[in-house]
Amino acid sequence: MAEQVLNIGGMTCQGCVNSVTRVLQALPGVESVAVSLEKSEARVRYDPSRVAPDAFRQAVQQAGFEVR
Repeated sequence: MAEQVLNIGGMTCQGCVNSVTRVLQALPGVESVAVSLEKSEARVRYDPSRVAPDAFRQAVQQAGFEVR
């Protein structure tokens, strides 16, 4: 397993955290997601043979948030 930390912009509430968590968990190969509103980040554990980190950025942006 590999781990990627994404700096997320635009999260303002727990609903935002839930949205980011949901879109990342929906990706194939993602084992776990921990999103922190306080740190403005998402920590993703994933199988690099099944999903690339670019997919995380794309999913978060499509959900309406920024990846810095």
